[in-house]
Amino acid sequence: MLVSLGAALFIMIPLAIGKNGNERDAIERVIQGVATGIGFLGAGEILRQSQQEIGEVEVHGLTSAAAIWVSAALGTAAGCGLWKLSLIGALMSLFVLRVIKELERRSGK
Repeated sequence: MLVSLGAALFIMIPLAIGKNGNERDAIERVIQGVATGIGFLGAGEILRQSQQEIGEVEVHGLTSAAAIWVSAALGTAAGCGLWKLSLIGALMSLFVLRVIKELERRSGK
């Protein structure tokens, strides 16, 4: 859910800005760079978490990596002046991280 929210935010930002061609292209390239760089940061979080338990083939840190990625999208939206989009995304992120996680815990998974 967090990754899809982050992806949606990264797509909506250039659409909402709607500047002229050259300025919009520059903004889109910056957003692409941020999304790629944060992706590598999230991969490092997953690998770091997985390496702590050598011998097991479990993957850990996916939620942390997704939270890092969506926080980058929220920061990008806020930095572009889209505070309403950023606020809605932050509330949705809190819902996923708090409410959905609690429901998952109660279901025994």
